[in-house]
Amino acid sequence: MAEQDADNKELEKPPPDKSLIIFGRDVSKIPCFRNSFLYGIYGGLGLGLGHFMFKSRPLAACNFAVYSFCGVTLVYWIQCRYKYSQMKFQMLQMQELLRRQTVFEGTHVEKELDDSIKNDPKVS
Repeated sequence: MAEQDADNKELEKPPPDKSLIIFGRDVSKIPCFRNSFLYGIYGGLGLGLGHFMFKSRPLAACNFAVYSFCGVTLVYWIQCRYKYSQMKFQMLQMQELLRRQTVFEGTHVEKELDDSIKNDPKVS
């Protein structure tokens, strides 16, 4: 019985990785990539169908759908990456402040900083 379990484990292969590699980079690891393309696809599809409903010209509607896909994807990508870089910068600042706080914890420098914060009229 134990031999069969060992044989079955050897025969089982891990599932293949379904990630998409473009230019040697795994796109599933790029922040904002997935959401940008999903919003672009749905936005392009919706705007293309809306354009077709009003104009009834399929070629122009397809062109409009492609252009709106590119526009929506680009706008959402820029907005998302901007927010991501802001958040990353704030996290790095917080890490540095926490590191400094652990260095000064229990020393006279911490007491001086606490006293200066309590006496500061700007901080309430």
